[in-house]
Amino acid sequence: QVQLVESGGGLVQAGGSLRLSCVASGRTFDGYAMGWFRQAPGKERESVASISWSGGGTYYADSVKGRFTISRDNAKNTGYLQMNSLKPEDTAVYYCAARRGIRVVSSRDSDYDSWGQGTQVTVSS
Repeated sequence: QVQLVESGGGLVQAGGSLRLSCVASGRTFDGYAMGWFRQAPGKERESVASISWSGGGTYYADSVKGRFTISRDNAKNTGYLQMNSLKPEDTAVYYCAARRGIRVVSSRDSDYDSWGQGTQVTVSS
C-alpha cells in the first residue's frame, strides 16, 4: 500500500482559498491513482476530485467544478487540491486516497485502499 500524509486544512472565510497537499510514500514506483474525498457531519463521504497517474485524466464533482483544481507532481510524490471561492457548504473533513497499480482516474472510494488521516476544512460565512 501507499502511505499518505495530508496537510493544508484550516479555517478560511467564504470566498477564500486553501491548498491541500498529500505526500505519498511506500511503493509508489509503479504508479497510483489519487483522489480527494470529503465528509461533512451527517452526510456520507463523497468524491471531490480524482486524477490519473499521468495527470491526463481528472474528475470533479459538480459541486466543486470550476472552483477546485486537482494536480500532482509525481517527482515529488505529492498530490494537490487547490480550492478557490470556498463556500460554507465546503466545510468537511477532507481525505486523500490512493491505489497502487491503478493508473486511470476513479471517483469511487471502493477503488482505493490507502487513505490519509483526514484534515478539517472549515469555511466561515
